[in-house]
Amino acid sequence: MSAGVRSYAAVDLGASSGRVMVGRVGPDSLEVSEAHRFPNRPVRVPEGLRWDVLGLYGGVLDGLRAAGRVASVGLDGWAVDYGLLDADGALLGNPVHYRDARTEGVAEQVWATVPAAQLYAATGIQYAPFNTLYQLTAARKTEQLMCSKRLLLIPDLLSYWLTGEQGTELTNASTTQLIDPRTRTWSYEVAERLGIDLGLFAPLRRPGDPAGVLRPEVLAETGLAGPVPVTAVGSHDTASAVAAVPATGERFAYICTGTWSLAGLELTAPVLTEASRAANFTNELGLDGTVRYLRNIMGLWLLQECQRAWGGPDLALLLHEAGSVPMLRSVVDAGDAAFLAPGRMPQRIAAACRASGQPVPRTRGEVTRCILDSLALAHRRAVADAQRLADHPVDVVYVVGGGARNTLLCQLTADACGLPVVAGPTEAAALGNVLVQARAHGPAGDLAAMRRLLARTQPLTRYAPRGDDAPWQAAEARLLTP
Repeated sequence: MSAGVRSYAAVDLGASSGRVMVGRVGPDSLEVSEAHRFPNRPVRVPEGLRWDVLGLYGGVLDGLRAAGRVASVGLDGWAVDYGLLDADGALLGNPVHYRDARTEGVAEQVWATVPAAQLYAATGIQYAPFNTLYQLTAARKTEQLMCSKRLLLIPDLLSYWLTGEQGTELTNASTTQLIDPRTRTWSYEVAERLGIDLGLFAPLRRPGDPAGVLRPEVLAETGLAGPVPVTAVGSHDTASAVAAVPATGERFAYICTGTWSLAGLELTAPVLTEASRAANFTNELGLDGTVRYLRNIMGLWLLQECQRAWGGPDLALLLHEAGSVPMLRSVVDAGDAAFLAPGRMPQRIAAACRASGQPVPRTRGEVTRCILDSLALAHRRAVADAQRLADHPVDVVYVVGGGARNTLLCQLTADACGLPVVAGPTEAAALGNVLVQARAHGPAGDLAAMRRLLARTQPLTRYAPRGDDAPWQAAEARLLTP
């Protein structure tokens, strides 16, 4: 290994797979490679949809074994879901999947006690039916919750199994709808009014804080030589991904693309206006005092579900077929909760087009083009709305994550937004994870320094907007017409 270069293991848990990446960081070098990838398959049991968290943990251990010697380990993953522990620290059942139906109608129960406008003014979190707040309300009278002594969000749960130490990392905690984004600590008033015991949560910790060391049993199973510290990172994968946006200034928007599209701005303070709530923007916490002001869009989940329904055809083939379909022939609202649940996605997209009086996509290419046009249109609306609501103009849009490889989607996003798009890095969450570890264990570097290193070392592709804005305006009008 070159002088001054250190290796870090980034555990990155996604909705469909997990992986352990090894990042190598030097004064002017940064690279990541995949040590191990493993599936993340939700399991439907009689009581509902659950995560196979033990399988995930086994994949993490396999990945650490494959990673070899590292200076630190960091974990990031998806938001809102959690595991419950008993007084002995044992897990009380598999965590409930956020796509489970148990939160249907629960938001209205919450709003009867804390009206939606008050809830937003206190927490700044957009409405989504699966927010932790609604999950806890749905579980209020269950034996499992009543018997629990600790609640750990998913990355914190796996960190606990690795180290034996419990904590609640702040960027992920901010998605629970129980954090005040102004004070960056718990919203005690909201929790008290809704009867939620904040004592269930472990103490808050922030990106860069120590999170323990690997237990002797973990060292023995992975073959690593201790001590190996575990470092808190932006444990919400979007927080890590936004940290890895290779921006060189402040006038930028970002779109973190994968199963979800998270489109918005990085701000220094939350936007808690009624207009912001009505537009369903969220204020999640990021690194170094930042706020991730963004809108959740259904993302490539739509295409992933179609691929599953079609038997797994090659993505490159689908994109080729979609490229020959006329643009904006049919579009759907890519933020519509009607597309949240798994199953029969091609038929549901066709039904939405039929109901809105548009041509019904019938071939795989037509459905794929409908999805990509719809995502680009949703990106356009989110970027434009964020600038208006935050009074924060931008000159460029950065697309990071797996969707940065989708050249058609990136070009359509540039066309729709009327702004240049810079695509990459694709491994944004892992890179952000690694960089937070690196600065915790090496020379101090602020967020701007991290981004300068990313811009120098990562492959990036630039897309210039093409054509007329009028077709995008017309497509947007079609969606807004009742």
